Amino acid sequence: MPKQEGQKSKLLALLRIFEQQTDENHLLNVPQLVELLEAQGIRCERKSVYSDIEALGALGYDIKLRRGRGGGYFLASRTFDLAELKLLVDAVQASRVVSGTTSKRLIRKLEKLCSNYEGSQLQRQVYVEGRPKTDSKSLLYSIDALHEAINNGRMVEFHYKKAGRPEKRVISPWQLAWENGCYYLIAYAEGKGIRHYRVDKMSGVRVLDVPRRGREQFADFDLPAYLRRHFNMYGGPEHRVTLRCTADLDSAMRERFGATPMFLPDEEGYFHFDVPICVSDQFYGWVCGFGGKVEVTAPPEVRQGLQEMTAKLAALHQ
Repeated sequence: MPKQEGQKSKLLALLRIFEQQTDENHLLNVPQLVELLEAQGIRCERKSVYSDIEALGALGYDIKLRRGRGGGYFLASRTFDLAELKLLVDAVQASRVVSGTTSKRLIRKLEKLCSNYEGSQLQRQVYVEGRPKTDSKSLLYSIDALHEAINNGRMVEFHYKKAGRPEKRVISPWQLAWENGCYYLIAYAEGKGIRHYRVDKMSGVRVLDVPRRGREQFADFDLPAYLRRHFNMYGGPEHRVTLRCTADLDSAMRERFGATPMFLPDEEGYFHFDVPICVSDQFYGWVCGFGGKVEVTAPPEVRQGLQEMTAKLAALHQ
């Protein structure tokens, strides 16, 4: 092997040792580094290892020396801190749209971004009550294809699982959103306008060589406002709804609807505000979940719909 090529191999092997076997709590001195290199069939002198460490430093790798008893060298900084990797692992574990198999594969890749010792701390289990993992194995590929279509302004074709069987759809994708633990595609459907689709219910996503449509409809599209209108992403007729709430729900309403609505107090210790809402059974369920602290005061048809729903529930539980 030519000397220059052997030197490159030695530097790469030394870098891998620092990445995998050192951190601020696990140091290696030069004799130990020589021994580890020789275990890989790379014979070297201590003096050359010092030069190699300097060369890695010149290349931008943050290799520090801690002097004193038990001291040695270690890789001091990485692309991700351990705390950041733990956060990413928790997000992967908690997501219901990432399958168990995909979760394990992603976490194994994240482990390679830290030392072997820190990697063992990434074997965490985060359980979210009532949130089982999906069995979808194609989700990541679907998301990748949708991003490609959005970036290139192309239509997509896919099969959408509805009522137990897949239906073929051809639509124009515009945005991806994360809501209630799921990915949603916000798109334009010919003759139907703006629609959204759960990505984990898609299969066989294919980018078409056809320019997407719906530019006018999405010219002033406000995604946060769209998400606020659709409770749990369910559709329904849109109404301007007036809600009257007890004073202690001020922070909860601001968290749900943002700063856009004007919260108007009244003389009885309540406040009220108007918001556009796509009215569905899920919206009525949300109102009922506050145990009488939220009242729909307008419009009459939405108030009537809530009365009919609660009457059905009362009849079921007599």
